Amino acid sequence: MLEKINKIRKLSHKIRKTILDISYNSGEPSHIGGALSMAEILAVIYSNFNIKVSKPLDRFILSKGHGFLALLSVLYCKNFVKKKEAFEFQKNGSEFIAHPIMNKSLGVETSNGSLGQGLSFGVGLAISYKKKKNNNSIIVVVGDGECYEGSVWEAAITATENNLNNLFIVVDCNGHQNDGAINKMMTFEEMKKKWLGFGWNVNGCDGHNISALIKAFKKSSKTKPTAIIAKTVKGKGVSFMENNNDWHHGRLTKNIYFESIKSIKKN
Repeated sequence: MLEKINKIRKLSHKIRKTILDISYNSGEPSHIGGALSMAEILAVIYSNFNIKVSKPLDRFILSKGHGFLALLSVLYCKNFVKKKEAFEFQKNGSEFIAHPIMNKSLGVETSNGSLGQGLSFGVGLAISYKKKKNNNSIIVVVGDGECYEGSVWEAAITATENNLNNLFIVVDCNGHQNDGAINKMMTFEEMKKKWLGFGWNVNGCDGHNISALIKAFKKSSKTKPTAIIAKTVKGKGVSFMENNNDWHHGRLTKNIYFESIKSIKKN
């Protein structure tokens, strides 16, 4: 188990560095903070579920689309996307822009930009899997700020009513959204209460603790969908970006890039 955790930890570190590399190479501003908060979450998902490009078994949906840099980075780290493709991010003619564009051949299941849509898509896939007697899983990552969208809760109650025990959602609770801090009624602790209230099996954990994330996924239910409420830090790994909402969307200059790389090497 320790060997597995160390392997996933190395992957999360590589994802974090790749986020910075791709962002800097693009020469454009990008959504960095909310991508860095997801590194361990995506490392665990892509190490513990059977996600493939062709003939997918388990399916991953990124609902907080502005975190696409993290998804692109894990796709590159897992060899779903070639370096040339990944490092064309936000350049003319690229397959990859600031938000996901569906391209199943490259491992991107859905397009989105407007928040609140991914869970509905995931619910539809989970219902389809049930009807086809497919025992694999659907995993969706949403942001805490995204949970202000009413469509999230419409999808949540639909999942409960259909007993979608093949559906997992991870709420990336980094405490911030585009225009500031999360309201006190949508904090990590309050989020756990809300998903419990909608009838989900709920596990809260440190979203940067790989062992805790693995355990949270294992504590699934035979009758309910599972919500993993992950407490994270926006900008995690880069000291001057952590909990600094200025880095929700920003540009890496040469000096800032090298300072960022130094910071993540210390973690």
